[in-house]
Amino acid sequence: MQRTNFSRYFYLFLLSLIWGSSFILMKKSLVVYSYDQVASLRLFITFIVLIPFVYPSLVKIKRKHIFPLLIASLFGSGIPAFLFTLAQTNLDSSFVGILNSLTPLFTFLIGSYVFKFKLFRANIIGVIIGLAGALFLTVSNFRGNVELNSYAYLVVCASIFYAISANVIKRYLYELDPIVITTFIFLCIGPISGIYIFTTNFVELYNSNDGVISFIYIVILSVLCTAIAGVIFNKLIKIASPIFATSVTYLIPVIAVFWGYLDGEDLLLKYFIGVALVFSGIYLVNKKV
Repeated sequence: MQRTNFSRYFYLFLLSLIWGSSFILMKKSLVVYSYDQVASLRLFITFIVLIPFVYPSLVKIKRKHIFPLLIASLFGSGIPAFLFTLAQTNLDSSFVGILNSLTPLFTFLIGSYVFKFKLFRANIIGVIIGLAGALFLTVSNFRGNVELNSYAYLVVCASIFYAISANVIKRYLYELDPIVITTFIFLCIGPISGIYIFTTNFVELYNSNDGVISFIYIVILSVLCTAIAGVIFNKLIKIASPIFATSVTYLIPVIAVFWGYLDGEDLLLKYFIGVALVFSGIYLVNKKV
């Protein structure tokens, strides 16, 4: 039992380090390429990396797994990849990381209402506080008039999609190995992304100044933060729960803020206030009282 718990927390910490770096990698990639190019390349390169596992994975998949896998493909990887990169064109990476910490809240809500998990009073209060923190973080500036940055809601939507995917994987795909799930997910969306990327001016941008450097950032993002991280995330769902797996986002804001600070972003007071609200909500969501 102790070894199992150690494995869970080890994977959780490792995943937080990897995903915490993904926001700054996306930002570096967006220096040259558009948001849709970065997202498409990320999905396509991940698919290429996982090609050796395609056949061994396909032989393990049954007909009953196909629809849940398609849901996990779209909601867990496909759509969020574009939402996150578009959001990063207008938001600091640390801000995106903070908002992403809402994922466990949505995971809990969806698990409760769809899969009938029991809700406690503290959990409901936690959801309210957590969402209040998210709304607070969408305020783009406090100079005079309060202005809401709509791009923040793209991250919130992506978090909801992650929550749906995590619950679907736990409920319908628990029989499959994490590498099988991850491989099939990118088999569904990778080739389409590859076709799309070559309909854009990708080659022209690749040959431009800093094109190769930005492409290298995308490769790192794909291999480390998508392929490897995807396997670890699905492993956590299998050995623990969707809420535990998505709780990796509890740690990501700290890492994202740290990377953002090293990259020259300002540490504003609203970040700390928002983090306090979100973390308070997350704490109460996990209390069984």
